[in-house]
Amino acid sequence: MEKVNIAEKLAMFQDYWNPRIVGELNGQQVKLVKFKGPFVWHHHEQEDELFLVIKGRFVMELRDKIITLNEGDFCIVPRGVEHRPNAGDEEVSVLLFEPAQTLNTGTAGDTAFTKHKLETI
Repeated sequence: MEKVNIAEKLAMFQDYWNPRIVGELNGQQVKLVKFKGPFVWHHHEQEDELFLVIKGRFVMELRDKIITLNEGDFCIVPRGVEHRPNAGDEEVSVLLFEPAQTLNTGTAGDTAFTKHKLETI
């Protein structure tokens, strides 16, 4: 058992939309990722996802509304809900908590954003 310093882990990478695993528990993974610009519209058939904003702000676009998330805010996107994180021109640091088998692009399949194998840092 060791502590994890989120700021140190975020300093280890600069790219966007490429989650890194920083912890695992009970079949779930804790991931850190940096956002910039819009992601792809998608949903997850079996997995709920938690998005916690560490630094910056972004909007979670849903088909029927937009949720603005600022530093310290989180939202849980239930399975089956189509969504698209969009950070605009700002870099945003986000902690994700989701089942280990979750494909980042969900039902969107293979896109330029799809990451099949995540790095553990």
